[in-house]
Amino acid sequence: LLRFCQSVFGTMSFLQGINAADNGGKQPSLPTSAMYQLDIVLKRGNNLAIRDRGGTSDPYVKFKIAGKEVFRSKIIHKNLNPVWDERVCLIVDNLQVPLYFKVFDYDFGLQDDFMGSAYLYLDSLELQRPLDVRLDLQDPHCPNQDLGSLELAVTLFPRSTEDRETMLLRRSWKRCSKQQNLRLSDLHRKSQLWRGIVSISLIEGRNLIPMDQNGLSDPYVRFKLGPQKYKSKTIPKTLNPQWREQFDLHLYDEEGGILEITVWDKDLGRRDDFIGQCQLDLSKLSREKTHKLELELEEDKGTLVLLVTLTATVAVSISDLSVNLLDDPDRRQQIIKRYSPIRSLLNLKDVGIVQVKILRAEELMAADVTGKSDPFCIAELCNDRLQTHTVYKTLNPEWNKVFTFNVKDIHSVLEITVYDEDRDRSADFLGKVAIPLLNICNSEQKAYVLKNKELTGPTKGVIFLEADVIFNAVKASLRTFVPPEQKYIEEESKVSKQMLQQNFNRVKRCVLFLINMGSYINSCFQWESPRRSICAFLIFVVVVWNFEIYMVPLSLLLLLTRNYFLLASGKESREGSVQAMEDLLEDVDEEYDKDDKDSEKRGFLDKFYAVQDVILTVQNALDEVASFGERVKNTFNWSVPFLSWLAITVLCAGATLIYFIPLRYIVLVWGINKFTKKLRNPYIIENNELLDFLSRVPSDVQLIQYKELKPETSLNPSKKRRNNPG
Repeated sequence: LLRFCQSVFGTMSFLQGINAADNGGKQPSLPTSAMYQLDIVLKRGNNLAIRDRGGTSDPYVKFKIAGKEVFRSKIIHKNLNPVWDERVCLIVDNLQVPLYFKVFDYDFGLQDDFMGSAYLYLDSLELQRPLDVRLDLQDPHCPNQDLGSLELAVTLFPRSTEDRETMLLRRSWKRCSKQQNLRLSDLHRKSQLWRGIVSISLIEGRNLIPMDQNGLSDPYVRFKLGPQKYKSKTIPKTLNPQWREQFDLHLYDEEGGILEITVWDKDLGRRDDFIGQCQLDLSKLSREKTHKLELELEEDKGTLVLLVTLTATVAVSISDLSVNLLDDPDRRQQIIKRYSPIRSLLNLKDVGIVQVKILRAEELMAADVTGKSDPFCIAELCNDRLQTHTVYKTLNPEWNKVFTFNVKDIHSVLEITVYDEDRDRSADFLGKVAIPLLNICNSEQKAYVLKNKELTGPTKGVIFLEADVIFNAVKASLRTFVPPEQKYIEEESKVSKQMLQQNFNRVKRCVLFLINMGSYINSCFQWESPRRSICAFLIFVVVVWNFEIYMVPLSLLLLLTRNYFLLASGKESREGSVQAMEDLLEDVDEEYDKDDKDSEKRGFLDKFYAVQDVILTVQNALDEVASFGERVKNTFNWSVPFLSWLAITVLCAGATLIYFIPLRYIVLVWGINKFTKKLRNPYIIENNELLDFLSRVPSDVQLIQYKELKPETSLNPSKKRRNNPG
């Protein structure tokens, strides 16, 4: 037996020697299916391709594995030899799949230009051995063209079996079984909840460099913190702009983060010019304190003055139905007491709390070739955005999740969107609903018919929700007269002939109303109806003879009261104007088919960028004018009873004030306040209380978006149009 074992071991040693000889003395190849950590330092680029008219480029790099983007570098402006020095750590489980690098030139407002690509073959790397790599960029369509190179430092490390299991567990919220779907992983939960707020006031710029031929610039500023972006207004023809804008961004990193700031010069008809950039490390700023910062742009291109405040406040949460916040009577009473009237003057920004239970959906649209979908749900309230887990291969998912948001504006709209998850591409849209917080009926489970992306018509499926909102009415009223929070992550506006026609028709309706009113008044002057003209003449004489200034808010108060009693008695309905707007939108939709949209997109976006900018401005201006007129009308139509009651309160207070106090004193106080406001607070942000109030009133289009649909009448969008051919 001993001789037999020795002979076997000798044979194995002999075979191993032959194998080593065949491999030329090299180490055996690495297992391709194990778990590895790949550390990459993107150092620099050399002699990159020119893609801009000025003889430079604005390069950045994308890393892709198996067609999926895993990293994107920062943008280096106006440089063909950029230095990134960015470090990234990737976890890979298959060395046979190469790492794909693609370099692009960033073009604001246009599609980014391709600058070259290269592959890094991972199976050629050695474990724990740092390797400096130079990758020559190539264009598959022009393989002989010299596009420069990238310099990297790459190190491959092994990962243990326990690490592999941990990584699979962290990804399990996307591919979990039915039992795992009942609980969100901590990683998923942490990635959605923000840990604080950074409040930024953009005050002014100093000594910016001129970019136009007249020696001036039209500067504006872009801010970027993680996925959040903000763009300031444009100040024309100045090198020392005064913005005086205030906005808030969310902190997802407990330590802070890097705030990226870029300054641009606005140019109509062509691409905006880059002025300069700077960065702010928020981790170096102390919390709960306002910092006045003077940030120098790189290469001495000017200075920005900011006021920055970091607040450590957690205002959103995710939980299961078993740990529901408001279902606990003691916790509910504590929250109700927190927003009671006696606490109206404490923390005015904390208006209330809203809790929404996303229960389930039924009969969703099939997005996969198997006739099923992988649906997940996203809840958004202003800039707060939370996401459920994915339920796989079903059209009737059950999520049973509870989302809690802090309310900073009671006029905000809760948006619930359902998507179909796709591993290799962006998620497919399945449906959406928009619910104004003031329309929520507490503790009532309701079925909402899903709508299309524009929220103007139904799509397939129903979602079941239950929501509770608790707020302080005094704080909500005071917040109504300050600027609303701007949403930072929104889809960019696109030129649309259909949208242009729709906004034109909306403005036409408002103008026709004014024309008809003018014709009616003119008919009184022309004595077309003697009885009507005599009544108008007597009213005119009496009002002019006894006119007092308090009669102006009093007359508006009477108009609100009249419409309230008409609605209460059932003689008029708020649905009339909403139905008219629905008919208008349907008529516009039928005029344009998909071929028109495709030809429009090719004609405007690809060939006439200057025309696009002009048309987009006109389109948005028409939308603003139409929305303003509709909001004034809807204030008096009791479309939002809370705002109408608030208007009654303000008008009563105004009428009383004007009645008891002479007008000259009121004007004097107003003038003194106006002249001394700048002296009392040099960094005051100007606003118009009336416009801020009207911004909370929904326009006719928004009323349609917020209107609940009946399931039995909205099963098929095309069927409804066939039944209403007019």
